[in-house]
Amino acid sequence: MDTSHHSLSALFDQLGLPSDKSGIERFVTSHRLAVGQLLPDAPFWNKAQSAFLRDALLEDSDWAEEADELAVLLSK
Repeated sequence: MDTSHHSLSALFDQLGLPSDKSGIERFVTSHRLAVGQLLPDAPFWNKAQSAFLRDALLEDSDWAEEADELAVLLSK
C-alpha cells in the first residue's frame, strides 16, 4: 500500500503540468469546470490525464482527495 502523502503539487506532477505555486495558480485561473461537469470530463485534459483523474475518483485512490480539491478550485 502506498502510504505517501500526496499534495496538489504532486497531482500536477502526475498530470504532467507545471507544479510550482505560480503554475498551479495560472492553471486554476485559466481553466474552469462548467456547472455540473465532472473533473475528468473537462475538455482541457488529454486522454491520459482524464483517465488518471477518472480512476482516482472512481477507485477512491490515494489521489482522490487531491482530485476533489482540484475540482473545487476549478469550480469557483
